[in-house]
Amino acid sequence: MESTLIDDVSRINFLDNLKESTPGETEFHQAVQEVHESVAPVIERHVEYRKHKILERIVEPERIISFRVTWIDDNGVPQVNRGYRVQMNSAIGPYKGGLRFHPSVNQSILKFLGFEQIFKNALTSLPLGGGKGGSNFDPKGKSDGEVMRFCQNFMLELSKHIGHRIDIPAGDIGVGGREIGYMYGMYRKIENQFSGVLTGKGVKWGGSLIRPEATGYGLVYFSQYILENINDSMEGKTCLVSGSGNVAQYAIEKIIELGGKVLTVSDSSGHIYDEAGIDADKLRFIQELKNERRGRIAEYAGEYDSAHYFETDRSLDHNPIWSHKADCALPCATQNELNGKDAQHLVDGGTILVGEGANMPCTPEAINILQNNGVIYAPGKASNAGGVATSGLEMAQNYSGSHWTSEEVDRRLQIIMRTIHDNCLHAAQKYSSGPDYMAGANIAGFLKVADSMIAQGVT
Repeated sequence: MESTLIDDVSRINFLDNLKESTPGETEFHQAVQEVHESVAPVIERHVEYRKHKILERIVEPERIISFRVTWIDDNGVPQVNRGYRVQMNSAIGPYKGGLRFHPSVNQSILKFLGFEQIFKNALTSLPLGGGKGGSNFDPKGKSDGEVMRFCQNFMLELSKHIGHRIDIPAGDIGVGGREIGYMYGMYRKIENQFSGVLTGKGVKWGGSLIRPEATGYGLVYFSQYILENINDSMEGKTCLVSGSGNVAQYAIEKIIELGGKVLTVSDSSGHIYDEAGIDADKLRFIQELKNERRGRIAEYAGEYDSAHYFETDRSLDHNPIWSHKADCALPCATQNELNGKDAQHLVDGGTILVGEGANMPCTPEAINILQNNGVIYAPGKASNAGGVATSGLEMAQNYSGSHWTSEEVDRRLQIIMRTIHDNCLHAAQKYSSGPDYMAGANIAGFLKVADSMIAQGVT
């Protein structure tokens, strides 16, 4: 009886204790609270998870590496940035997760991303643990030479802590093919071997076809499976998409392919609303604008008469991109970009589905409003898992020395996203009420990792 009482008190105080021990890490606390609330029914039913302190162990990173990165800019002036790698959990496989280069990067953001990655990777059914890393370096406005020198010096330290059976980083915000190439070239020189230590590599040197497209494609596949579950489809649906990077671009491409109509796209300067819809030709313009010229999305409105440009107004307490009416909303930009007021706008506009392409783009208030008003909410750890799933497929090709066709990779990606959808739905139906994809994703991922941790003892 005394032991049970202690367990109950410990659970009640779990979040308070976490916040006290990790002050200021608000993004991390938000991510943990979401999972904690979802898995509460599982913890209640299974005493072994309380006995083995799974929650307390899973929120504590196995390792956090922080280091200085010094590099020389084009004017010959030394610059200093901070680098990180958060290795959260390796119970089901080597650490896997992206590298983010952005001024906002700090330990809290990387811990939240690494924590999310544990469950996302578990959902893919591939043997991948969770990790995340990056730097407060901003590649925007930097020359190729400056980016190369930073990436090489970043890898000089990171190389000590990664390996193709230990920790396999990938790209994320601010880290695309250029940055992966510079880092991989330095790793190859340091280690004197050609291995699959990074994913997102160029197709000519160990990369996988469909990898750049995978997160966006996977998001739309997952959304399509949700719609099929309610006897509907993406065909004829109007969609709001935020962001204009890889995830947004390829989500738009797949929506067009499935017969949907995309109305918006954005960057940090603002967003465009195109009442005629973004077709394949307009998407090619966006890709050339953002990938080659690195221009601003405002140029789109100058190119097409059907588009209206809305400049970002940071004094607003909502994001105007979510004020337009549409059937589906796919936030693909960054964390907490869709708040409670935005969610209410979507509800009022008749939105039936919100699928996360970014990591944690919806605030807790937004999620509650969406779910309480019958909008189907697909959490990023499930809906944007296509990127890490295809990274896993790239690793498999590297291990075996093979190279699959784009059709083969896409086929496997669709199978993985279907499996994730079905596992989320099954877990939600077993432990929750109705098709709650957030609860289902958290529970399905938690069960796999928790059972693996128990099987391996207290480590």
